[in-house]
Amino acid sequence: MKIDLTQTHDVGDAYHSIDWKEIQEKYNDPGTKYCFDVLDGKKQAGYNIQLACFRHLRDLQRQNTKEFPYHYDIKQVDRLLKFASISPNVDTGEPTKLMDWQKFIFSQMMGWRDRDDDKRFTRVIVSVSRGQGKTYLMAILVAYSFLIESLGLENQDYLVASINYKQTMKIFGYIKSMLRKIINIEPFKSLAKDAGLELQSEQIIEKKTNNILRAISHEAGQYDSYHFRTAVFDEIGEVNTRQRISKIISGQVKVKNHQFVQISTAYPDPTVPFHEDEKMVIQAMEQDFKREADSYLGLIWSQDTENEVYDPQTWIKSNPLLGLPDQKENLLSGLKDKRDNDLLTGNIADFENKNLNLWLKQSTASFLNLKDVEDAIEDDFKIDGRQVYIGFDYSMFSDNTAIGFVYPYQDEKTGDPRWHIAQHSFIPWQQAGSIEAKEKQDGIAYRTYPEYCTITAHPQGIINPEQVYRWLLDYVQKHNLKVVFFGYDRFGSYQVKNITESLNANTGWLIQDIAQRTSELANPTKFLQEAYATGKITRFDDPIEETALLNAVIKEDKIGIQVDKDKATKKIDVVDAEIDAMYQGMYNFEDYGLINDKSHQVERMTQEQVLEWFNNPDSGLLGGETGDN
Repeated sequence: MKIDLTQTHDVGDAYHSIDWKEIQEKYNDPGTKYCFDVLDGKKQAGYNIQLACFRHLRDLQRQNTKEFPYHYDIKQVDRLLKFASISPNVDTGEPTKLMDWQKFIFSQMMGWRDRDDDKRFTRVIVSVSRGQGKTYLMAILVAYSFLIESLGLENQDYLVASINYKQTMKIFGYIKSMLRKIINIEPFKSLAKDAGLELQSEQIIEKKTNNILRAISHEAGQYDSYHFRTAVFDEIGEVNTRQRISKIISGQVKVKNHQFVQISTAYPDPTVPFHEDEKMVIQAMEQDFKREADSYLGLIWSQDTENEVYDPQTWIKSNPLLGLPDQKENLLSGLKDKRDNDLLTGNIADFENKNLNLWLKQSTASFLNLKDVEDAIEDDFKIDGRQVYIGFDYSMFSDNTAIGFVYPYQDEKTGDPRWHIAQHSFIPWQQAGSIEAKEKQDGIAYRTYPEYCTITAHPQGIINPEQVYRWLLDYVQKHNLKVVFFGYDRFGSYQVKNITESLNANTGWLIQDIAQRTSELANPTKFLQEAYATGKITRFDDPIEETALLNAVIKEDKIGIQVDKDKATKKIDVVDAEIDAMYQGMYNFEDYGLINDKSHQVERMTQEQVLEWFNNPDSGLLGGETGDN
């Protein structure tokens, strides 16, 4: 059965269309029971957890097949749950009875196995709101992995990490506190003695086996040469580049039964790698039939919409500890108090971000919000043969050069005006020193996206104007585009003048210099912002464009608004170029727009077209050859 939830997002409908009797009779474990409770509506959970539960049940149906070489081992889950039942809470010193959702996490991480009986999920995401005990939960996992899974092994590396030393030592301290008490209980006391277990300030070592659990912060970044069997990174949502994280992952490639666990709440910056990974695994779960991320686990407890900030009865979606009857009233009261205070101080985004686990832009000055940008994605849009408005933002050194494209079209169902936005960037690296350093500085793996950017061919790493000019002409010709307008910012560069003069001499495009001041840019800036908010914009799933859109903030003066950058290291050249394109593109469907104003059409004709028009008034050039939608 082919199930694709990318369009309907209706997990319940897909769940109820399948007969689960055989699975229900065979599996009584806590993880599977949690899934049935969620999908039967007995437990309230958000869309992402419904997806994870549906995935688990579907995988139980398809396990041990040629196409799906994995199986679910309840005994592996039971071992970890028994260990958890004696693991003391760092605050109380007594074991904490795990809730169903916590048992579900452990069942997925530990229960699913491959044909060699190694863990199926080599990459794991666990995301939940602040204060839900995720760090304590992962401390149990690491303690179990280091103490029990290492039996019979030697020279194994284990890791706990976080963004800085203080946060890293928090989870490491949890583990040390657990182990101090656990190794006083048999049979763990004998196991620790036989292994020569020693708790040190920044590592835990088994001297006789040389198995070592290391605490290394992201700030230190010393992950080279290690091959971690189990690695847990806490608060990874604050990390804005993959460079150091990739060292952890690459070091695990040849390690049997390895697992890399990423735990975090949502952070204000939605362009970080952690959120990109979340989006990837959500889509993989939605496309149940594709099986594209069978080794990647995503468990994300979050609200479904920002509107739920006013509906406390739904907050259990992101705060599953609200399911504790003896703590619910106190927890809910604290959350309401935080919500109300943030509303009064105009800081409700902080509550949504940290306490409801929603990704959004924290700043009220943001040009666009995350949801509008993500909702605009339409990868099936075809550009060939279309009219296009082009914007151009040129830079030589650290900033990127960007070409923005605006394709006006009409909704197939309603006939309403729409605009598809696209871009192509040219990436210099001179000031960074290398393209590798440039990628690290900007937090974008440019070389991964050749369809959306071109690395400069200039040997010194600056923008090559000939490369930009040639690429643009080739692109327009390749896609048979009808260029209505070319708007640009000529400030500060004679190369721009050379490019525009060459375009003027060799094309029939209407070319205009747009002054980069509020009086000129306020209208297209506001139009683009409102068009995103009202669903009139579509765009490709372009991470370079998305980063620029989400990094742009609004600056305002007496005349109007203009965009500016939120962070110096993240560029908004793309947004500037697209606003230049929208300078005339926003009028496409108006009577006074370039397409409909015949007095401007002669300006866009080549000499041959003008001559034909004069000699043959019935040629139809003014009637629509350059203006068909």
